[in-house]
Parts: sequence; structure tokens; C-alpha cells
Amino acid sequence: MENESSNGVLEEFRIEFLSCWQRLPNKGFFLAMFTLWLGLFHFWGNSTFGYISTPSLISWAYYAFVGGSANLLEADGAYGLLVPVVVLFLFWLKREELLALELRAWWPGLGMVAAALALHLVGYVVQQPRISILGMIFGIYGLMGMAWGWAWLRASFFPFFLLAFCLPMGSLADLITVPMRLLVTKLVAVISHFILAIDVIQNGNVLMDPSNRYQYEVAAACSGIRSLFAIVVLAVVLGFVSFRSPWKRLILVGSAFPLAVLGNLLRMLAIIIAAENWGQETGNRVHEGGPYGVFSLLPYVPAFVGLLLLEHYLRKSPGTTPPRTPEMQQA
Repeated sequence: MENESSNGVLEEFRIEFLSCWQRLPNKGFFLAMFTLWLGLFHFWGNSTFGYISTPSLISWAYYAFVGGSANLLEADGAYGLLVPVVVLFLFWLKREELLALELRAWWPGLGMVAAALALHLVGYVVQQPRISILGMIFGIYGLMGMAWGWAWLRASFFPFFLLAFCLPMGSLADLITVPMRLLVTKLVAVISHFILAIDVIQNGNVLMDPSNRYQYEVAAACSGIRSLFAIVVLAVVLGFVSFRSPWKRLILVGSAFPLAVLGNLLRMLAIIIAAENWGQETGNRVHEGGPYGVFSLLPYVPAFVGLLLLEHYLRKSPGTTPPRTPEMQQA
């Protein structure tokens, strides 16, 4: 029964996909230009051979995200590999709205592609691959404009801008992680001292027991950067599906930072409580995720709950326009 159900779903998806594909104009032109565009960045995209010996900007970005890690789940930048999948999913949800537009060739998009190429050349010459990645993404946006017009670009901007998360942060992430580390460390020390009656000393981003029974550093990997980006992507998807109002979407996305801090705060408090009561070894187990990785999920619990509650509140607030559905568009 399960196999029949899954086969039915796949067949329904195949039929729907073929229907949308047949209705999409200029697809051959777009696919040809898209292939050439990616080929350019694969063969002449990266000039920083000291970092990773490859001319491919796509390979450089992959390495920058996973850092040679064999386990993608442990890589801090693994979220970047999922972003294109999320963007394609959002485009699929928006398919009826996009196909209902007046889709036609729009040659001013060629100027956008030229500007993207110039951006890549600047990045290539100054050996800054991130600039080239921005050029590659902006060029794809321009190619869509050339194939389907300004109306398509305007309607697809919101899901497409998520591709900005395909930009490897590297050391630039310190601008986010350092303040987050210090903030979480300070909050843990204050809550431990004044609410939990646990005497914890804060020294920068280090938390320690006065008798030196345990000590933990809120390092870059513990800053919550992975949970922050995951929550941002989740907030964008939820805002896209739930609302048409830009300011309501922005509120959801803006809530990602405090929710990420709250989640990491709960995780660090759990570590300190375990270490205070049962010693450093138990605290280390909690730090490493505990049985079945339960404690690794702590940063995400308040995020999911908080986003759902905020979405419910915004949906009930006056002036909310429900998202457009295919049935509404056809009516």
C-alpha cells in the first residue's frame, strides 16, 4: 500500500511537472544560456589556487562550505548546500502565479548579465571568489529576465534572494559569531548566578566554576551560527508560504536572531547545569549532544515554537492578506 501511494504521488508530480514545463516559454533558450553560464564559472571561476587547487568556483564554494568534512551534518556551512533545493521548492509552490504572468523575452536582462560578468571579472582579478559567486547568482537572475521578462523577476525576487545564503561566510562570519558568543556567555552567567544560584565565572567567552571543577568555552562552533542560518531559512520559507505582506515576512526573518540566541542559551544552560551537578564529564556528554543527539536539538526547539507562535499572531492581526493559492489564482 505504501509503495502504491508513493508511486501515485510521484506520478502526480510527474504529470504536473510536464504540464508546467510545456506552458513555460523560452525554456530551451534559458537552459542553453544557463549551461553556458555555469560552464564559465566551472572552468574559469576561481583564481585562488592556494586555497583549493581548482579553476571551478562551484568546487571552491563546496569546499568552503564543508571544509573537507566527511560528514556533511557536522560541517558548519552544510546549510549552503540545501539552499538551492529550498529555492527550487519555493519556485514550485509559486508555479501557478509565475506561469500566469505575461512571459516573454526581455532583452534588458542582457545588461544584468553583463553587469554580473563584470562583477565576476573583478572578483577573479582581485582573487575574491565571494564576489564572483555574487556575480554568478546575479547572472542567473538576469538570464531569467532575458527568458521570461521583468514580471517574472519581480514575482520571483523573494524566493530567489535566498541564494545569497550560498555565499560562504568564512572569516566574515566573525562579525556575527563573536557578538553572539559574548552575548550568550553573558546571559548564561547572569541566569546561572541570579536565577539558578550556580556560581559561574565569566571570562570573555569562557564559563568556569570558581573551584575549577569544570570550564567551557563558547567557541565559534558553539556560537549558534548553524542554527541561526537554519532558522533564517525556515523563517523565510514560513513567511513565503503564510504571507504576501513584505513587512510580515521581514518580522519573521528578523525574529531568527533572538530565537537563535535563545536556543543556544538553553543549550549552554543545560551544559552548565549538568556539569554543576554531575561534573565535567557529564557536561561534556550534554555538549556533544547526549543520547541520540537530543541536546543538539535544543537550539531549534524555541525557534520552531517561536516562529509558529509569531506566524499565528501575525496571521490573526488586522490587515493580514492570506497567501495566494493556485485555486484563488484560477478563480
